[in-house]
Amino acid sequence: MAISEEQVKHVAKLAKLAFDEKELASFTDQLGKIIDMVEMLEEVDTEGVPFTSNVVETVNVMRQDRAQAGWSRDELLKNVPESEDGFIKVPAIIDNGEAGA
Repeated sequence: MAISEEQVKHVAKLAKLAFDEKELASFTDQLGKIIDMVEMLEEVDTEGVPFTSNVVETVNVMRQDRAQAGWSRDELLKNVPESEDGFIKVPAIIDNGEAGA
């Protein structure tokens, strides 16, 4: 499956990335190769192969969930650059409702 530069531009916009024309051509080529590789993997016959979610057996070591006294809000807010009404103030990450934000 070929991928177009317009599709790469669209994905880049969603990811809030900007490329010059040379980078755009390079990324279009790279994404095309990745898609081709995934399509090749889809051709592999996996009939009769059991589903494997993890090849390493893992064991969770759980601890007792006990409430502990935390830090005081005033002590924590001493370490932040800006706070408002007892909360940490951070920059907005949503752009005026623009698509893909």
